[in-house]
Amino acid sequence: MQQLLAKKYLLYLQDGTQGYFQLIDFMEKLFYLKAKHILFGDRVLARDIHKQSALLLGVMDAVQYTIPVEEALEVVRSGETPDFTTREKHTRLCYVVADKNADKEAIEQEIKNMPNYFADYDTTVNFITIEEFNKNHRKMPHGGFVITSGNTTKGNNQIMEFSVKLDNNPEFTASIMIAYARAAHRLYKKGETGARTVFDISPAMLSPKTSEELRKGIL
Repeated sequence: MQQLLAKKYLLYLQDGTQGYFQLIDFMEKLFYLKAKHILFGDRVLARDIHKQSALLLGVMDAVQYTIPVEEALEVVRSGETPDFTTREKHTRLCYVVADKNADKEAIEQEIKNMPNYFADYDTTVNFITIEEFNKNHRKMPHGGFVITSGNTTKGNNQIMEFSVKLDNNPEFTASIMIAYARAAHRLYKKGETGARTVFDISPAMLSPKTSEELRKGIL
């Protein structure tokens, strides 16, 4: 059994998109003496509101998106790095399908005042038809910005920004996992064993192209 385990290769990969943001944060900080990064979610879909709203009388279905506060985004883009409160950094936008005879005002107030979920945000609740919900809110989008601000030398501030805008977060997560599975397979074939994180894997190991193809087509 010990001999079998000794030949295993383990690659630790956190939740696809979040892990990707952490990798970008890691790479951006390599070039600074001192830096701070701020992450903004953009149109981040949460379907778990469906579980929460199912407890509310009269709710048939619901979805919520986390949206960055534009003013906060511009402050960070200007080079400032304040410590935002939850409310200062993001808002939440809900789309709710209610029963025909439901008390929509009561539903809206229950959602907005839901502790540990909506109460800390400025939350907007929109009531829509099931047809509109099925047409516009069945996908699983995801997005966000990683903005890193810091100094290379005293007095010289450098800002780097990375963003993603995804129509379907599970598909993107699957693509990330496939790329890292490819790398793990290559390293295993080379005889490497043990545990690694995404920080230990070179970009070339992720690509479906050979090293020769990468040098010819990109360098």
